[in-house]
Amino acid sequence: MKIKELLELVDEAIANVKIAIVSSKQRIFESPHTSWEFTKRSLKLEDELERLNKIRKYLQQFGEEEHVEGKFSEEELKELLEYLRVMQEMRSHEF
Repeated sequence: MKIKELLELVDEAIANVKIAIVSSKQRIFESPHTSWEFTKRSLKLEDELERLNKIRKYLQQFGEEEHVEGKFSEEELKELLEYLRVMQEMRSHEF
């Protein structure tokens, strides 16, 4: 896998988390009984967005055609890909 492919996965995850943040923030005003829950959820999502942006920034240090395998151990790459999969498949109501 090349850095470019991994960056695309990170970008997809970032887009999905941004959508979830907007959705959670909109729901804050639905009811006073659930506003705190959605506030906490949007804060957690913003933490995930920050984490994804750090990953993206780290990956941008390398050339897009470089292979990921030389930058991460097999276990680290597996964990990163699983994390990105979860972030991509997450729906705003599931977080």
